[in-house]
Amino acid sequence: MKTAVAYAIFEQSVKDYHVLDTVDQPYNNPHPSDSLAHLMYRKNWIDTIQWHYEDLIRDPNINPTEALELKRKIDASNQDRTDTVEYIDSYFLGQYKAVSPQPLATSNTESPAWAYDRLSILSLKIYHMLEESQRPSASDAHRAQCAEKLAVLQTQREDLSLAIDQLLDDLASGRKIMKEYKQMKMYNDDALNPVLYSSKTD
Repeated sequence: MKTAVAYAIFEQSVKDYHVLDTVDQPYNNPHPSDSLAHLMYRKNWIDTIQWHYEDLIRDPNINPTEALELKRKIDASNQDRTDTVEYIDSYFLGQYKAVSPQPLATSNTESPAWAYDRLSILSLKIYHMLEESQRPSASDAHRAQCAEKLAVLQTQREDLSLAIDQLLDDLASGRKIMKEYKQMKMYNDDALNPVLYSSKTD
């Protein structure tokens, strides 16, 4: 999947969220469940929900009990995000498994899915920076600063999109080698987090 297609899916997810603009709204993925598009939409939806979780938890007047509950939701969202990235990488691994690496093939610093993860987050930054650059209640100076930042983000999107497309071309031709590494998160595993396993009773 070329980045132009993936980015359009990310944009649609962000727009769909902001119709109701609440973290408690139902999740409706418009793409077939067995498609890469479905995973890309799900990936961005998770990012979008978490973006707004992060806004909510920074409320200086938030109730501590509500803050703790929200922190648990953020932890679960992070795990969901990681799992979805790994599903996407599994798709790409299957796509390129028959490719024979060239003699001088090299590895990349990140997998395709983690690169798309960055692009998904970037789509949210662009959406909200555009919003801030046009916010009527903001000062002229604020809107001008946000417009400058928006231009940088849009350039970053172009550069990242090109880099991802080049990576996919390199993987398809055997110039790059793809490997799949599971994240092996430890903080939410009761067998690996010392606070969790120390609290267990025999």
